Amino acid sequence: MIVKLYNKNNNPQELQRLVDVLNDGGIVIIPTDTTYAIGCHALKERAIERICRLKGIDPKKQPLSIICYDLSSISEYAKLDNNTFKLMKRNLPGPFTFILNGTTRLPKIFRNRKEVGIRMPDNSIVQELSRLLDAPIMSTSLPLPDGMESDYITNPELIDELFGERVDIVIDGGMGGTEVSTIINCTDGEAEIIRQGIGWLEE
Repeated sequence: MIVKLYNKNNNPQELQRLVDVLNDGGIVIIPTDTTYAIGCHALKERAIERICRLKGIDPKKQPLSIICYDLSSISEYAKLDNNTFKLMKRNLPGPFTFILNGTTRLPKIFRNRKEVGIRMPDNSIVQELSRLLDAPIMSTSLPLPDGMESDYITNPELIDELFGERVDIVIDGGMGGTEVSTIINCTDGEAEIIRQGIGWLEE
């Protein structure tokens, strides 16, 4: 099922339906400020496992990422020192993923690596969704099968054609991008860029 949403003035009932799907352990495809992503309620372990199977992720080998609504909610799920907090405040919302040490508020599947990626995309649709959910959204970028055009991860109608039967809802938030977020590792108190993406860090 594909649902069209806009940057503002969305139908509250439509938004609540999406929140209900996430609360029930469903998975949805969401727009971000980089690429489209697969998302679920980050505290629902079975939904996370479902996304890991779909994407082919081994959570023991790579950290999982969550989308948070604001900086205060980040501190519930990740350990923040003052320098990292100030760095994130300067750069978020934006196309960055900050790797931090996770807290025990996260499900066991996150604690396999003790780290969590934190995102606050500059995208009003996913911001509103995470605010209404009142919980983080676990997210990972859409996989592009070998030999397929990038349209299948940027055009919502083609995304629905490819993934619609494997997820509960595809959110059409307009054309998506192909460039990835910049990843910054802050687990040891120092900020180290480990992947340069579309975001340029203001230090």
